[in-house]
Amino acid sequence: MPEGDTVWQAARRLHIALAGKVLTRSDLRVPKYATADLIGRTVLDVTPRGKHLLARIEGGVTLHSHLRMDGSWKVYANGQRWSGGPTHQIRAILGTADRTAVGYRLPVLELLRTTDEGRAVGHLGPDLLGPDWNPDKALENLLRDPARPLGEALLDQRNLAGIGNVYKSELCFLLGVTPWLPIGDVPADRAAQLPALAKRLLEVNRDRPARSTTGRRDQNLFVYGRTPRPCLRCRTPIRSADQGDGARERPTYWCPTCQTGPTPSPGAAQHRTGPRRTTN
Repeated sequence: MPEGDTVWQAARRLHIALAGKVLTRSDLRVPKYATADLIGRTVLDVTPRGKHLLARIEGGVTLHSHLRMDGSWKVYANGQRWSGGPTHQIRAILGTADRTAVGYRLPVLELLRTTDEGRAVGHLGPDLLGPDWNPDKALENLLRDPARPLGEALLDQRNLAGIGNVYKSELCFLLGVTPWLPIGDVPADRAAQLPALAKRLLEVNRDRPARSTTGRRDQNLFVYGRTPRPCLRCRTPIRSADQGDGARERPTYWCPTCQTGPTPSPGAAQHRTGPRRTTN
């Protein structure tokens, strides 16, 4: 599931492969940009912004993409077989003299003027892995609507950028509160810790092939995707339910013993055997 750390890794792979090199192949397979030709231009850098990727290209152009749930960028040596999916799922190809980057199943792909990047990412809050990170601003954003459930506030990229379903559930567990607790009711000392804790989790995972929030070798995550297995701390079965505003429901996991606060009615809670795929 692409979250801030996953996107950071994708940006790094693309930057290493493309930055400072001239494009020898350019193929954007979306109708609006099918005739766009970037051949001969140098890729300047590839930068992550929350869950967004910005590939800046010579001539004041930025290729903006978002992975959502199923998208991915793969990098291949020239002559290497592409293995990211069937050909009809390819949305973008950027090639240089020695590397080719292939974008699969990209739900968002657009060419922007670099000066207009704000149109795509200007709404985002402080980036947990970016140079604009500001923990005080992130906390201020989160607390702006004190009645909002904590889980929903964490997923709102306008508050802070980079958290998805996995980190939402794991952060709530580490704070000892349920994702349905209004953020204004989170004890002040724990709320104050939230931005730094979120940043630490993403930072330690941005260089790891497998995401871990537990520090354990035998189990990477505390609650996400673990229904109905026992809690690593108290052995109570982990529970799950959908959470959202009605427009978009997200699978959410919690320990009913270790986390305090409101939870869905028994009929709404479910015993999932693993995470359900949703848009993100």
